[in-house]
Amino acid sequence: MPFKQVEICVYGAEVVCPSCVNLPSSKETYEWLEAAIKRKYVNQPFVISYIDIFQPPDDEEKKAFARKVVEEDLFYPVVLVEGTIVGEGNPKLKAIYEEMEKYGYKSVEQA
Repeated sequence: MPFKQVEICVYGAEVVCPSCVNLPSSKETYEWLEAAIKRKYVNQPFVISYIDIFQPPDDEEKKAFARKVVEEDLFYPVVLVEGTIVGEGNPKLKAIYEEMEKYGYKSVEQA
């Protein structure tokens, strides 16, 4: 399967989601995901971004999704891989890895 560099977006806020009080903050989740994915897919580049849902960047697509998170009361952080929601509130690495492998990523164990 050919390899495609993916974009991972973590949408969240400074304030912890009201339904997620005992979970890490969105920013902590973003940092944890970045480290875990780098360890799993060594030398396989990807782009990971943290987007504050209350102060999104000037990218219309990202602004629109940030609005969706707020308006639809999604549990954040919300994690997207190439635009597909793969985690909400307490994202699971397995789901993120499965989505990335659809784009040709291979873990260190598989290589």
